[in-house]
Amino acid sequence: MTIPASEQRPVGEQLRGWRRRRLLSQEALAGLADISSRHLSFLENGRSVPSRAMLLRLSDRLDVPLRERNRMFTAAGYAPVYGEHALDDSNLEAARRTIALVLRGHEPYPALAVDRHWQMHAANRALVPFLRGVAPALLEPPINVLRLSLHPDGVAPRIVNLGQWRAHLIQRLRRQVETSGDAVLDDLLQELLSYPAPDHDESPDPAAIVVPMRLRTEAGELSFLSTTTVFGTPVEVTLSELAIESFFPADAKTAKVMRAMSLVGRVLRFKLPRLKQDA
Repeated sequence: MTIPASEQRPVGEQLRGWRRRRLLSQEALAGLADISSRHLSFLENGRSVPSRAMLLRLSDRLDVPLRERNRMFTAAGYAPVYGEHALDDSNLEAARRTIALVLRGHEPYPALAVDRHWQMHAANRALVPFLRGVAPALLEPPINVLRLSLHPDGVAPRIVNLGQWRAHLIQRLRRQVETSGDAVLDDLLQELLSYPAPDHDESPDPAAIVVPMRLRTEAGELSFLSTTTVFGTPVEVTLSELAIESFFPADAKTAKVMRAMSLVGRVLRFKLPRLKQDA
């Protein structure tokens, strides 16, 4: 999305904002970027305009998301450096095929692809058991995965350890808001915090290595561990913001049930998002 020039913050102001968000002093960032504190001060207060190479260096040291880097380049009078394409664009054909391969290959266990705002772009068939009993409105695209998980009309009533799982997701989202400054994510966080919460917080099991999601199903309680996979060193905005959330069985019973489900013909009552692949 291109921001009108009239709405763009000066590049120096953006640099200062990202430095403060990363809890760095001018001296510390100057050291990381191998420049003088005086030079950085001039860049931040607008007395000097950073070169294209300097912006690349500073945004790299500050770990600025690619979308926000493009905004800084535009504000400084340069063309955006990183391309941005819709996921169904032909330029991302190889990426789509890779995502589809990963999702299919993860069956009989659930996996889904989400963007930076937790909107689901694709999912494999093993996700279907998670969605039984969910209000149809929550399954209308665009499907937000966090809303789907914690909404009282979503998966939440069937999550046995809702207190633990809710705290895990809230903490993860809060960390994203703090590191990205994304207003859409902040709005989502406030929405999730407004949902009814369990009467008491559940502390993680001291012996556990991760927080599992324990789901109440027709086959009994199933327990899953989750992992996140992202593209390595992406230089395209859309790919840099995509992640694959994969669920693995946390115990032998869950693994057995999920394998059994994969052998039984499924009736897909929900139209899951599927990646469009070029022929």
